[in-house]
Amino acid sequence: MRLLARILERGQMLDQALADDLEPGGRLAALAPRDRAFARLLVVTVLRRLGQIDDAIARCLDKPLNRSAQAARNALRLAAAQTMFLGTPNHAVVDGAVRLMGPRQRHLSGLVNAVSRCLTREASSILVEQNELRLNCPDWLWRTWVEAYGEETTERMVASMLQEPPLDLSFKSDAKKWTEDLQGEVLATGSLRRGPGGIIQALPGFQEGEWWVQDAAATLPVALFGQVEGREVLDLCAAPGGKTAQLAALGARVTAIDNAPKRMALLQTNLDRLGLRAETVIADALKWQPSKRFDFILLDAPCSATGTIRRHPDIWHLRTARDAAGMAALQDQLLKAAVEMLAPGGILVFCTCSLQPEEGEERIEALLASGSPIARQPIDAAELYGLYELITPHGEMRTLPHYQGGMDGFFASRLVRHV
Repeated sequence: MRLLARILERGQMLDQALADDLEPGGRLAALAPRDRAFARLLVVTVLRRLGQIDDAIARCLDKPLNRSAQAARNALRLAAAQTMFLGTPNHAVVDGAVRLMGPRQRHLSGLVNAVSRCLTREASSILVEQNELRLNCPDWLWRTWVEAYGEETTERMVASMLQEPPLDLSFKSDAKKWTEDLQGEVLATGSLRRGPGGIIQALPGFQEGEWWVQDAAATLPVALFGQVEGREVLDLCAAPGGKTAQLAALGARVTAIDNAPKRMALLQTNLDRLGLRAETVIADALKWQPSKRFDFILLDAPCSATGTIRRHPDIWHLRTARDAAGMAALQDQLLKAAVEMLAPGGILVFCTCSLQPEEGEERIEALLASGSPIARQPIDAAELYGLYELITPHGEMRTLPHYQGGMDGFFASRLVRHV
């Protein structure tokens, strides 16, 4: 319940809230691994289905809860998630919700008991009546996506976001030999996909450093460089490091830049586990001055991350249209800085994990219109494993959440400096 409050009331990102609670003394740290995994699943389910959950709670109330009853609201959200989507036995749902009230909220126990009982009785009929796509997707996102992709595609995108995503893994070597041990399948992209669930650190090959977690769509921008073995590659905004590891595993000599010390520490920890090497620099990419220009630069720019809602459903509730506009301004600055670091004839791959055109296609159009010494180098579907649906009319890459059985929404453009 505290996790929900920190995310929905204080605006903390889910991953950071979970990491804080896993620190010594944190509530999650004290739980057994299985209980910890269920607690995470429960919070993620609330965040993913909050529109439906709040609608169901409202149907069971005589009048709306006031702001002072926020603890009761969150207890009921957890109860609704369990009875509507996780199949928890009714008695456990009701008992658990009431116990969450504690001594300070005891005056709300009767209300929580009555509403949670209503939820367990009415869950099935409520689910049938709800429009899950419109209830769970914020209006501003629905409008922008319909404008960019059309209503039918938006419906398919949102439907995909409401499903618990599978686990995609990238390997240092051939993934095929791990299909049996990991009970997965190898995708066209070369990633190995297994079902959701399980403790990642306990899976075969993790401790041995054979693989890292990386959505299949996130692997594609690196493929746009072609052969990088033995070549120097600058990875800007590199943390948490999936693409850094990917480049290093391909034999590139990587310089990884990011301004977040904690995230860079995580990047280095992952490289150490994998037995891979990269030069890491904690610096602001807008201020950092390299001693030479690079032939290959990857700019995985900060963005609203709306393409990752399948995995990070807190983004439904923490991002606004204003955030996307602010990120677009930062992306323009980063693109300009990256072009200055690029050698004549060099390749710059710009990518974002956003579904917002203003954080993708529109940024490239603005760069080209600015007179920058840069041009598009169109992408061929053969470079992306024959996945023709990923190629836009301008020869750029656009993945959508419902593609290929589910993947993050990504945009990527390949650019070449001509002087």
